[in-house]
Amino acid sequence: MLPTLRQLQYLKLLAEHGSFSRAADAAHVSQPALSAGVQELERILGAPVVERTRGAVLLTAVGAEAVRRAEDVLARTEDLVEAAKNAGRPLSGRFRLGVIPTVAPFLLPRKLPSVKSAYPNLKLFIREDLTPRLIAALKAGQIDAAVIALPYEAPGIEHARIGDDEIMAAAPHDHPLAAPGPIRPGSLRAEDLILLEDGHCLRDHALAALDIEAPRGDDVFAATSLHTLVQMVGSGLGVSFLPKMAVQAGLADNPSVAIRAFENQADGAPPHREIVVAWRAAEARLLAEALKLD
Repeated sequence: MLPTLRQLQYLKLLAEHGSFSRAADAAHVSQPALSAGVQELERILGAPVVERTRGAVLLTAVGAEAVRRAEDVLARTEDLVEAAKNAGRPLSGRFRLGVIPTVAPFLLPRKLPSVKSAYPNLKLFIREDLTPRLIAALKAGQIDAAVIALPYEAPGIEHARIGDDEIMAAAPHDHPLAAPGPIRPGSLRAEDLILLEDGHCLRDHALAALDIEAPRGDDVFAATSLHTLVQMVGSGLGVSFLPKMAVQAGLADNPSVAIRAFENQADGAPPHREIVVAWRAAEARLLAEALKLD
């Protein structure tokens, strides 16, 4: 015999509220009914899931693991119900979208109003995170699609192209590289660079595109965000890279910072990264069309 969805929901509510009475109220059932459901779940699992003490309900180790798995099962069940309700109506209902931090603040404000206009029944939930965690969440079914930048190895994940985002140089206004004109990639020295912390794909994309080996050592400056990066450059701490979409959004509007383009590469294009929507829900292809860069 397997646990029922109702029993799993009872346990989840019990974990959230820490009380049989409050959990019963949240489930809109009587307390005896909820208690009986939890007891039946314990019988099926062959182990107690809660410790009943005066004034508190504590999860056992088995209970905590059951709650973790129940959350995933219930989320997938909700997805099924939403999909059934919205059959034939693309991009309707709840849709969980992950976006990397070097794209989210610059792409979403430009594109979400038109997405909402095109798909008024879409309930979009945004999660901002680094690429490895978004891909893991995508494979685990915790999000429906993710806006990431390529190249990135993600076997088994389908994607559709949004567009290319040029990689530009940011230098202190009095730095030699701040002079007018495009920058030759060989002009940059690794020891002069300020980069985003490990885990940000923009760091790897820029270094790979410009054929620069990552600087080593504990004395290398690293920033937690693009906003911090711009402040560090403006303070004269070094040179860095910015995505063009961030520059166009005004991130580098700082008199102490000069933005310069790089010379085109052998293929005739400037250094860039490819922005895509990766998905597990096929209707995300429509979202990719709506988010395409101008």
